[in-house]
Amino acid sequence: MKALTRKIETVALIGLGAMGCAYLSKIAETFPMDRIRVVASGDRAERYRANGVTVNGRRIRFPIFEPGDRVPPADLLIFTVKHNQLGQAICDARGQVGPDTVVISLLNGITSEIEIGEAYGAEKVLCSLAMGTDPIRAGDDTTFTTLGTIPFGEAVNREGEYSRNVLRVEEFFKETGLRYEIPEDMTKALWKKFMMNVGVNQVTAVLRCGYGALLGAGLTRDLAVAAMTEVTVLAEREKVNLTESDIEDCLKVLGTLSPQGKTSTLQDVEARRQTEVDIFGGTVVNLGRKHGVPVPVNEMLFKLIKATEESYPHSIYP
Repeated sequence: MKALTRKIETVALIGLGAMGCAYLSKIAETFPMDRIRVVASGDRAERYRANGVTVNGRRIRFPIFEPGDRVPPADLLIFTVKHNQLGQAICDARGQVGPDTVVISLLNGITSEIEIGEAYGAEKVLCSLAMGTDPIRAGDDTTFTTLGTIPFGEAVNREGEYSRNVLRVEEFFKETGLRYEIPEDMTKALWKKFMMNVGVNQVTAVLRCGYGALLGAGLTRDLAVAAMTEVTVLAEREKVNLTESDIEDCLKVLGTLSPQGKTSTLQDVEARRQTEVDIFGGTVVNLGRKHGVPVPVNEMLFKLIKATEESYPHSIYP
């Protein structure tokens, strides 16, 4: 086993939404608050300083750092913003990055690691994702019942041969009690989560339903499975080995979540915000065109959510 080059003593996070609040609240249970940094700016930074955030009924005031603050680089930088905020977040968090910083991204989709790596250096970025989490955000209040698991690592990981950065993050997760996995094939793990988002996020947003609607046999579940099946066909063309058993695994994960829980895409629709559908159905549609593969279910879901976004100014509902 390789010796650790530097223990993770400071952690910075950008994106104090539902996901960020949920994970950072868990980290703060055992990690000293003076070693935690939340990167935020403008009115948002002032609001967090004045009011903090509430997580499962507990008020927390995390230390807030603005992009221009001069501080030593963080040992670990975590991205939990929405994908349409990633470009600005990369700029805002740049001051937290130094030669020994490790970066993980818990964003949805399959491209954020590439974008962050292009900005900071690919050697600093580990592949990662959040699986089986169910946080809900209302204003500055976040509630969740489970944090699930964080699969992470290099693109390929072999037990006994983990990279130094993987070992550093593994030690940090052990110390903070975060559940994790180190899959041998992280590319497949990222695609598996992407496939789940494509089916579950889009269907729940279109039908305005919680996870419970997908737990039993029926047309809602069938529609999500159809959207995920289109992803497995494209994955084969992209040389990623996704199968029907992986779809079953995704459906089993749903059983660990609160039936009343809501996907991030549904929460965006309810709040009349721009969704991340471009990195879900939009990516599937683009890959379908690239490979000449029909993806009618995802084309339909993508158009319906885009049309929903366009309809926000004309909604007749409060």
